[in-house]
Amino acid sequence: METILSPCQKICAVDGQTGLCVGCGRTLREIAAWSRLDDSERRAVMTELPARLAKTQARS
Repeated sequence: METILSPCQKICAVDGQTGLCVGCGRTLREIAAWSRLDDSERRAVMTELPARLAKTQARS
């Protein structure tokens, strides 16, 4: 199984209300910990990202 790569889009700006990166949808804590997360933890975060991004984009 291939290691799950970072979802970073190089658009690093955090939405003040949600606390989510507007580029990838992760929290600052998740971004900082990404290299230490195992694949199951990364997969769990990746599963949540589409809904998170939709939430931040809806606010725009």
